[in-house]
Amino acid sequence: MAEAAGPSSGVPSSGVPAPGSPSVAVLFCRGEQARACAVGVGAGREALLQRGLRLFGERAPPRGRWALQLFAPDWGQFVDLPPDFVLAERCKLRLLPLRHTVPPLGLLEPSGTVFLCCDLQDRFRPAVKYFGDIISVSQRLLQGARLLGLPVVVTEQYPKGLGATVEELDLSGAAAATAGVRAVVPKTRFSMLVPAVEAVLDDLPGLRSAVLFGVETHVCVQQTALELVARGLEVHVVADATSSRSMMDRMFALERLARAGAVVTTSEAVLLQLVGDKEHPKFKDVQALIKAGAPESGLLSKV
Repeated sequence: MAEAAGPSSGVPSSGVPAPGSPSVAVLFCRGEQARACAVGVGAGREALLQRGLRLFGERAPPRGRWALQLFAPDWGQFVDLPPDFVLAERCKLRLLPLRHTVPPLGLLEPSGTVFLCCDLQDRFRPAVKYFGDIISVSQRLLQGARLLGLPVVVTEQYPKGLGATVEELDLSGAAAATAGVRAVVPKTRFSMLVPAVEAVLDDLPGLRSAVLFGVETHVCVQQTALELVARGLEVHVVADATSSRSMMDRMFALERLARAGAVVTTSEAVLLQLVGDKEHPKFKDVQALIKAGAPESGLLSKV
C-alpha cells in the first residue's frame, strides 16, 4: 500500500511521469469502472486527482467536487486520502463525486489565490464604459499581486485584430515576469479557460480562489467566472475593475454572477483580505495603493 509523507517536489502536477523517471501502477476506480495507468512516484493528492479524472474523460478537474480514497488492505475497504499523501508504490484509488458542496464563503488566502486579468486591450478603450477607471483599478490589483507574490494570468482576445494589453499595465517582457505574470495568452474563445490557461492553473498547487477582472463583464468575464465556479473554484469578481460597453449589460452580469455563486467584491476588499493583518510585512505597501479611494466607475448609480 502507498504511504503518506511530506509534500512532493519535482513531480509534474498532471501526475504523468517524465521520460525515464520512476513510476508505479495505480488502479483508478469510479463507480463500476476501473482503469490502470502509470503515475510518477512522488505524485501528491492533487496530481492523482487530475490523473484519475482525465483517465475517465474529464476535460479538467472540477476542484472541490470530488473526493479521493485509498484502498486499505488491512481494513478491506477504502479510506479517505490524507491531504499530504505522496505516492510511493502501487495502489488502488477511488474517485467519489461530492453530491453536496459548501456555498462559497468568500475567503481569500495568498497561498491559494490566482489573479486573472481578462482582455484589457487598447481597442476596447473607446467603447467600454469607464475604461480608464477600470485600467486604474487593474493597476492597483496587479501591483498588489506583485507585492504579495501572487501568480497572474493574462489573456488577450484576438490580439491580431484587437491589439495587445494596454501599455498602462506594462505587461511586456521583464516587467511581466517581475509582476508575477505566469502567461499572457492569446485567445478567440470568450472564456479565459483555453488550454494554455488551464495548464497554468493546473500547475498552481492548492489553488482555491480566483480574483477575476477585465472586460467585458457580460461576455468574457462572465463566461470565465461561470466555468470556474462550475469547477469548484471560489471566484471573486472585482466589480470596480470590470466593465462592458453597456452599463445595463455590466450590472445585470454582476447580479447574475452573484446569484451563480461568485463573490462580487471590490479591489480594496480583495487586497486587504489577502493581507489580513496590520502586522503583515506588506501592509504599509498595500495601504499606500489604496490610500486614495478607487474610482466608482458608475457603480454607485445603482445604489
